[in-house]
Amino acid sequence: MIRTVLNKIKFALSINWYKTLRFNFKMLPFEQAKILPFYFYGKVKFSSLNGTVKIDAPLKRAMIGFGQKFEQMSKAKGIAEIILNGTLVFKGHAHFGKDVFLSVQKDAYCEFGFMGCLGSDVKLLCTNRIVIGNWAGIGYESQLIDTNSHPMINSKTREAYPISGPIELGNYNAVSNRVSIMANTKTPDNCVIASNSLCNKDYTDLGSEILLGGVPAKLIKRDYVRDWESEKEKLMFYKRVKL
Repeated sequence: MIRTVLNKIKFALSINWYKTLRFNFKMLPFEQAKILPFYFYGKVKFSSLNGTVKIDAPLKRAMIGFGQKFEQMSKAKGIAEIILNGTLVFKGHAHFGKDVFLSVQKDAYCEFGFMGCLGSDVKLLCTNRIVIGNWAGIGYESQLIDTNSHPMINSKTREAYPISGPIELGNYNAVSNRVSIMANTKTPDNCVIASNSLCNKDYTDLGSEILLGGVPAKLIKRDYVRDWESEKEKLMFYKRVKL
C-alpha cells in the first residue's frame, strides 16, 4: 500500500504539469483537452504551437506521452523541443522518449499510427508529409527528415531537384538506432532497418518481412521480422501510462 502511494507520488512529480495543461488546452477543443490525452515529462520547449493537432481514436488520459522514460537512459539533456505549424495527427497511443525534437512546418502533415514511437534523441523534421504506421518504432538518435533544406540543382543543366518528398513507414517497422530516414522513403509492413543506415527511396517493391541496411540502405535479408507478438504485452505495459 505504501509503495503504491509512493510510486503514484513519484509519477505525479515526474509530469511537467504546466506544459501538459498548456498543450492540451491550447491545441485541443475543451471537451477533449479536459481529458488530458497528452502528458509531458521533464523539460520541453514549445517554440511554436500555431498548427493543428487531431486525435483520430478514442480519447484516454495520458495516451500520448512526450519525454517518457521507456529506455535504459534515465536522464535527459533537457533539449526537447516542439515546433508545430502544420498538422499533427494521432491514430491512437503514441510515445516519445527523452530529448526529442519534433518540427512540423506550415502546410506539412505528420501522422503517428497506434503505438507509434520515437526513441530518445530522435529528430523529426516534417516540411511535406511524414506518416509512421501502427507499431512503428524509431530507435534513439535516429532522424526523419523529408527535405534537403536547401535548393539543389544540376550544375550542368541547371535543372532544379525537388526540395522535399514524403516519407511513409509501414506498420510494424522496427527502426534501429542512428538511422537516417530521408525524403521519398517508403517502407513495407514488417520491415527492420539496421543501425546506422540511410534510407532514401521506395522499398515496398521488395515485399514485407525484410531487413534493410547500409548507406544507402539495401535488402540484406528476407523472412526477417521483429517478433512483435511476443513483445506486445510488455510494450503495452511499459509504454502505456496506467492511471
